[in-house]
Amino acid sequence: MTSIFKDSKDEKEIIKELERIGNELLEQIENQDNPYLEIPERSLGNVYFDKETGLIKLGDKKQRRYYFNIAQAKKFMQTLAVMSKIKWLLEEDKPSLSIRQLYYLLKHTISGFKENTFDTQDETDPIVEDVEVMLDVLRENLRLIATPNGVLAGDMIVEDKTGDILDFTKMGSAGGAIPPIVEDNYFKIKEINADYVLVIEKFAVWNVLNQQKFWKKNNCIILTGKGQPARAERRLIHRLAYEFNLPVYVFTDMDPWGYYIYSVYKQGSINLAFFSEKAGTPKAKFLGFQTKDVKEFDMPPSSFIKMKDIDYKRIKELRNYEWFNNTAWQNELKALEKFGNKIEQDALVSKSIEFTADVYLPTKIENKDFLP
Repeated sequence: MTSIFKDSKDEKEIIKELERIGNELLEQIENQDNPYLEIPERSLGNVYFDKETGLIKLGDKKQRRYYFNIAQAKKFMQTLAVMSKIKWLLEEDKPSLSIRQLYYLLKHTISGFKENTFDTQDETDPIVEDVEVMLDVLRENLRLIATPNGVLAGDMIVEDKTGDILDFTKMGSAGGAIPPIVEDNYFKIKEINADYVLVIEKFAVWNVLNQQKFWKKNNCIILTGKGQPARAERRLIHRLAYEFNLPVYVFTDMDPWGYYIYSVYKQGSINLAFFSEKAGTPKAKFLGFQTKDVKEFDMPPSSFIKMKDIDYKRIKELRNYEWFNNTAWQNELKALEKFGNKIEQDALVSKSIEFTADVYLPTKIENKDFLP
């Protein structure tokens, strides 16, 4: 199955695109126009749910950032500074940097003035996102990285950019770290033998499953983003789903926060709508934990956590999201609200330490007991 997204721009093309933008600015200056940059608008009003692809996407609205505008002049120059430094990183074949490191690389006091180019990282971060959407590429292709949290285990062999061969069956109890860049030129998947990918919300649950070698007994890849996933985890799951046609099952807590984490893997997120098309996995299925599982697996009342006002508020928000607007999810959210309690996936050990690996997960997967 072909990926929804294919990043076709290599570094030379990105450099040419940056040069094109620079030349357009020079032309505006020569014509004595007010120089401006045109940037896709990353506001809530420009975000929509595309039913056809099943993804949260950024719309077509654009905004202009002018130089001769008191409110925009500094940000205009900061944007050029970020773009210039990215071009330098690419042309000079420099190592990839974190956005924190980019901030320090750019920050200095302007000669002849007492003002800094940037005062805080809060100024550089949104500009990096602006440049991503302007160029329609991943920041990872701009030699910029976000810090990943995820680990994985399973029958997969990867060639790292350094030339090292990574065998994810031999990473021990800690598993193998997901690197900040998981694109093919950095993280080339040479071999993979798996029937599906199991994405687990919490590291503690993943850790027990890894120690029990769940991935070996069930021929799968087990992966965790340690809660809300970072970019690399989402992008890697997208690759596994579309390049290797692997089913993706997501296992979270039975609470609105876990349900939303699932939707981030599947549809993407509102805040990073421009990234969803590059990293969403609409064919992912929600494995659990579900409200009906409480009775079916005879969960003890001692595992219940009474919901608070903030949980009920979050349920209401999810019910209003278009991507949760189907019968199965509306029924699940109503059932959770009526039940009035949350259950963490960790609580399955109250049945037995082996229960999650030997009973719960195999039963759910064998019966295809998923939510869409």
